[in-house]
Amino acid sequence: MKVSDIKAPVSSIAGVGPQLTKTLAKVNVFTVGDLLQYFPRDYEDRSQKVCLKDFAKFKKVHTVAKVIGQEWFGYGNMKTLKIKISDGSAAAELLCFNRAFLEKSLSPGSIITVTGQFYVKYNTLQSSAFEAAKMNIEKADISQKELLELKPLDSGILPLYPLTEGLTQKTLHKAISQAIQQYAFGIENELPESLIEKHQLFSKQDAIKLIHQPANMEQAEKARKSLAYEELFLFQSIIAKRAFDRKGFLKEAEKNTSELTEEAFQDSLSPLQKEFIKTLPFKLTEDQKKVIFEMDQEIDKSYQERERTLNHLDRGFPPPVRPPYTMARLVQGDVGSGKTLVSLFACLRVISWKGQCALMAPTEILARQHAETTARLLGKLGIRVAFLTGNVKSAGRNQLIKALKEGEIDIVIGTHALYSNQVVYKDLRLAIIDEQHRFGVMQRQSIINKGRILYKGSAFEPNLLMMSATPIPQSLALTVFGDLDISTIHTMPLGRKEIRTYLVKEGNEMNAYEAVRKELEAGHQAYFVYPAIDSDENIKSAERAFEHLSKHIYPQYKCALVHSKVPEEEQVPF
Repeated sequence: MKVSDIKAPVSSIAGVGPQLTKTLAKVNVFTVGDLLQYFPRDYEDRSQKVCLKDFAKFKKVHTVAKVIGQEWFGYGNMKTLKIKISDGSAAAELLCFNRAFLEKSLSPGSIITVTGQFYVKYNTLQSSAFEAAKMNIEKADISQKELLELKPLDSGILPLYPLTEGLTQKTLHKAISQAIQQYAFGIENELPESLIEKHQLFSKQDAIKLIHQPANMEQAEKARKSLAYEELFLFQSIIAKRAFDRKGFLKEAEKNTSELTEEAFQDSLSPLQKEFIKTLPFKLTEDQKKVIFEMDQEIDKSYQERERTLNHLDRGFPPPVRPPYTMARLVQGDVGSGKTLVSLFACLRVISWKGQCALMAPTEILARQHAETTARLLGKLGIRVAFLTGNVKSAGRNQLIKALKEGEIDIVIGTHALYSNQVVYKDLRLAIIDEQHRFGVMQRQSIINKGRILYKGSAFEPNLLMMSATPIPQSLALTVFGDLDISTIHTMPLGRKEIRTYLVKEGNEMNAYEAVRKELEAGHQAYFVYPAIDSDENIKSAERAFEHLSKHIYPQYKCALVHSKVPEEEQVPF
């Protein structure tokens, strides 16, 4: 049985009553399987003694001390017990807030094990977050040297779990210990035995037990490694299956694009793409050509498989096991490297196949910029381009949506409005997402679903092209694990200015302001980007910065403020 298949409710564990069941539900623990997989966030090593004098070297003190006195401070309901202790290396005070009951259990002369976080306050070593347990030692005249030689009660390696209101470490330890005793036998491995042996991992049963009850930190780390490896393996398996469903193979044969000749590139272009190249006032870089070539091959393959599958279904054959191939590619490159340009070549390839394209950007300003650039570059080829955002007025919006549904628009560019309920495409064959890291998984899937077609039990999806100048771990993970193909534009087009990045230490902002001033004096422009529009918190905001810069730093220059709350008609002139 897999641990996730243990569906018995947590209330079936001895000692877990209705109240604890409700509390565990707050941390999404409903079944025994959930509880066994509620892993520690950290560990506390209580196998070694840490004396009071070493409190600053370790997270917690773990020592044997003698109670040398008690005092009370405060008045009325605020009256609090203070217990004075010494472990032979130093003296300290335990502040027992809301724990007056310790007066009897930790009486003067008692020998106790103390574990807690200590700090210096009022020139005294203190702790208010501590655990103390009386040891079975009765010796009134114990010396400081003897205290130093005594070992504290050994709790071994103590797991520390994420908590919520009403849930304590002690309660979790008991519940998980009972769950292990009652249910942790016969848990099956989810990794192949060959991988367990090759990487010297624990079996799943041992890993579950030892991540909760390790004898030492080495066992805890090996258990964590075993479970992490399994999680990564299962994740990769899902990604590989998804890639196989899309491609029909797990690893695509390498295309020999490193030696792509100009003749081969030109021969691979469609008539529309050739016409487009003639209108460009510059030459494509070698990296751009390689990306265009790769995308053309994939788009053609997607259409060929789609037509083959449709003919197959129309002849009465059952739906194929694997859906038709579609492109799923990330194009990454620095700002100005030409990512948008190569995406237009992909659009022209799709349009040659009589399909529609949608380009989604995270902001209205960026979407408008893409729409203007696309209309200027492709309008002369007869390509019909439209701009759609949530701010497009109702009269024009209805007309645009109707034209899109009837196939009178080749490329629509906009924001999240591209996948709103009212928008219907006649035949969306390519979805392009700019700055893909700004969109969530569900948002990306929403635009893909707009082009998804079900026909006689088979699903047809549009090609997907994502662009980013900021590859983040999520993007890299998707490509490394095989769900996405990746293209990188390394070289910048000729004539592009070099991008230089400087870091300015906080407090030295005037250095940056003066550097900008030199550019303004030379007749150039500059812009500042801030993380918030306006904020009462201790972060810089655009509105506050605008007031400061326009009045105090650059009063002689025209300054403007642009953000999402500025009306669109006011943004356009800038």
